[in-house]
Amino acid sequence: MFAKAVKYINSSIVKKQTMGVAGLLLCGFIVMHFLGNLLIFVSPRAFNIYAHTLTSNPLIYLAEAGLLAIFLVHVGVGVKLTIENNNARPEKYYMKQPTGRGSNFSSSTMPYTGLIILVFIVFHILGLKFGTYYETSYDGVKMRDLYKLVMEYFSQPGAVFAYVAAMISLGIHLRHGFWSAFQSLGFNHPKYNNLIVAISKAFAFFMAVGFSSLPIFCFYKGGI
Repeated sequence: MFAKAVKYINSSIVKKQTMGVAGLLLCGFIVMHFLGNLLIFVSPRAFNIYAHTLTSNPLIYLAEAGLLAIFLVHVGVGVKLTIENNNARPEKYYMKQPTGRGSNFSSSTMPYTGLIILVFIVFHILGLKFGTYYETSYDGVKMRDLYKLVMEYFSQPGAVFAYVAAMISLGIHLRHGFWSAFQSLGFNHPKYNNLIVAISKAFAFFMAVGFSSLPIFCFYKGGI
């Protein structure tokens, strides 16, 4: 009984489902993060108060721990599946043939775009979360001037280019990952497959373009 349970848990289907659930939860975080970042278009006050409200909440540590756990599960299972798939096909074919399973550029580059996103997150956190601490105050409340740090950070063309490149990689990753997650969870039917694919493409496009607009705005805003 125990052996069967372990075998079931280690099956590729369960791993794909686990990675899919974790991926969808991360998609939810991406949307929320993007909506919060949109306040940078509004004003320094709106952006800084939002950031302060978020980071001053004691539950932020619990949320960050949960997010980290979800991220590690997604990455860990993804790496394991990639290794297992490569081991199952030790011979490299001279020419890849279409399989009819939706194989495309986005799906075939998932490990690479995932790695780019991972590296980006590390540098993104180091540069902004643990970047220079500027202080400001609104209505007598002292808080971090994150707006100033973001504007300063994206005043560098290299930072803007790296961010946009990472967001393009994110879009490519989401293009296949979002659809694949639903497929792994059993949402695979001719009646709504095309709809899920369309939503996946739209989601990937808007997230890539939306996030990319932020550093570009900061770069030109800072130069005015």
